[in-house]
Amino acid sequence: MKKFKIKKMRALNRSYGGDVGINVFLLIVGAFMALPFVYAICSALKPLDELWYFPPRFFVENPTLKNFTELFRLMSTSWVPFSRYIFNTVFISVVGTGGHVLVASLAAYALSKMKFPGRNFMFKAVEYSLMYNAVAAGIAIFIILSALGWIDTYLAIIIPTLAGSLGLFLMKQFMDSNVPDQILEAAHIDGAGEFRIWWQIAMPLVKPAWLTLIILMFQSLWQTGASIYIQSEELKTFSYAISQVLAGGIVRTGAASASTVIMMSVPILVFVLSQSNVIETMATSGMKD
Repeated sequence: MKKFKIKKMRALNRSYGGDVGINVFLLIVGAFMALPFVYAICSALKPLDELWYFPPRFFVENPTLKNFTELFRLMSTSWVPFSRYIFNTVFISVVGTGGHVLVASLAAYALSKMKFPGRNFMFKAVEYSLMYNAVAAGIAIFIILSALGWIDTYLAIIIPTLAGSLGLFLMKQFMDSNVPDQILEAAHIDGAGEFRIWWQIAMPLVKPAWLTLIILMFQSLWQTGASIYIQSEELKTFSYAISQVLAGGIVRTGAASASTVIMMSVPILVFVLSQSNVIETMATSGMKD
């Protein structure tokens, strides 16, 4: 009788038609969300005459790589080597992302698991800071960076990134619900220090959170263009270099389409490799108060 009930419950909870319907629905939604990227690829492969069809056509009829070769040719005419722009973007993205994850995780561990006066006030200040756009503090940041002598250096972009409050908020909320105090107490009894507990216990337990943070920060820094803190051409990023090259008008529309695909591909690849962790983090680290 028990076996019969179990089989009956399974039959009621899951049906073949329902699974097929859900999969078809998800397939349709996924295809719809992929349309912008597919259209960008098709536009990058179109010759210049197809780009100006009216009404515009979604798919390419005569695919060509001429737009990419034209983009690289235009970039090679710059007096700063093309590889320099790539290095600047990669360096800023990697160092800024790694530094932000390090600072945010350490601060989140302290606010979540260490008892000290003013802890709640400090976290409330972090929450309230999420309401303000970084542009509102642009003048104050510029004055501080100028006083420190960091204008026109990599530090002008990397250091403000380390103090981002979004990463601290995500990490703190995730540690509150996924790092049990009992495990930390046992580690303290065994003689482990705070840094060892943070690195060997807390960080593995909140892996989805810092992977999500890596995605968000890398996407933001990868698309960094012209900055008011950077004047030297040797320190400009790849996004800025492309915008300058493509300022030549409609004759460079094909190269602009190719550059769009290049700028989109790297963040999308990073997101695809870690998308499951993003979903888990967003479901776990919401506001509780």
